Order: sequence, then structure tokens, then C-alpha cells
Amino acid sequence: MAKPIMAKATAVWLVDNTTLTFKQVADFCDLHELEVQGIADGDVATGVKGFDPIANNQLTAEEIKAAEENPSHKLRLKFNPAAVGEEKRRGPRYTPLSKRQDRPASIYWLVKFHPELSDGQVSKLVGTTKPTIQAIRERTHWNIQNIEPIDPVALGLCKQSELDLAVHKAAEKKRAEGGVMSDDERRKLVSTEQSLGAPEEPKLPSAIEGLETFSLSTDDVEKTEEAPVDADSFFNLPDGDTDDE
Repeated sequence: MAKPIMAKATAVWLVDNTTLTFKQVADFCDLHELEVQGIADGDVATGVKGFDPIANNQLTAEEIKAAEENPSHKLRLKFNPAAVGEEKRRGPRYTPLSKRQDRPASIYWLVKFHPELSDGQVSKLVGTTKPTIQAIRERTHWNIQNIEPIDPVALGLCKQSELDLAVHKAAEKKRAEGGVMSDDERRKLVSTEQSLGAPEEPKLPSAIEGLETFSLSTDDVEKTEEAPVDADSFFNLPDGDTDDE
């Protein structure tokens, strides 16, 4: 489904000027429902000026009214001949200048926690080049000692839905090729919501102190089988020793 231009600004306008549900706005603007809720709460897109989809020939007033009356109605983008083929644009994802310095940290996070992702998938998620990804994979990047892994979703370089989709595609490809996933890899293939709700798995201790096995020698066994010694006998000396000379 084609999305409107300036999708986040359009979502801001729809939240401020209509009674549409968060899901309707999210589906139309290709955003997560929580992002739209964040816009309504003022936590997301602060300072973003609303973009009127009616004045900019993306929606009709009748379409918005029909969606307001029926929460299950999905908004349909008004046909715009000038936008035909725009969604097929190829090339790396554009990353704002303010966030480009965060890309190495995001690449490091992806190759560390999702090694099943290909270089092409990582490149599409954060908008980088394959040589940079390879350098971070092989730890030959010039600044590798100062790079800390950071979730690209937290940095705003990609959406959680995009990351989940890429991870699941990588899983399907590996399964089709007959690869066997380890438990750690399989755990990483679930979405963030599923992983947070999963019960914590018990972990075996690497070392159990105090339960090490030991063996007793024959002499030790014989000593333990002897009758217990009366402690008072150590203080009772023979009569000959007690006589004064």
C-alpha cells in the first residue's frame, strides 16, 4: 500500500484535526500504532508541523468522514499521477546528518545480536555500505574500540516492524537452505513484544561449589569406622604418674 508523502507530519495533522483511531492513522501513514499514540501524547514528533492531506491532494473530506463514522474503515490514499513509481525508488536509505554518526553503533548491534542478517539487509535497515558492515563484522573498523552496540530502533534509524520483518526473512532463508539454528538464534527471531513476554529460561550454573566429588583412602575409611574416643580419657593420667616423688 502506498503511503502519503510526509507521513509523520500527515499523522500529526490527522491526530490534531480528526477523530480517527490510532490504528486508522497508523495504517494510512505506515507507522506503528504506538507511534501515533505517542504523537497524541506529545512524546513523538514534537515540533513537527501538521501536513494537511486534504489541501495537498492526498485525502478527501468525504473519505475522512467515512472513516470517522466507521472505525474499521481504512483510509484510501487519493490517486496522484505525479507519485506513480515513487515507491519503487532504489538506493540506500537516507539517513539524516544528525544520525549518521550513530550508524556504526547500530551496525555493531545488528551483527552482534542478529548475525543471521545479511550485509544487504543490514544496509537497508540503517542506510550504510557493505564495506563498513564487513569492517565491523571483522573488527577492523578504525574506531571499533570506541563503538558500543545500540539498537537501531532506539536511535530512530529503522522501525521495529522493519527489523522484525528482516529477521524473519533471514530465518526463512536459513530454514530453506537446511541450516540448523541454535537455541540462541531461535530466541532472537521472535519479535520484541514476544521476547519481553517470554518466561525466563533456567540457566545451569557453570560451577557448583561445595559439591565436588572426592575419594577417601583405605586408611581414612578404617579411621571413620573405629569406635569414638572418650575425650575424658585424655585428662585421666595413670596413677603412677600422679604420685609425688
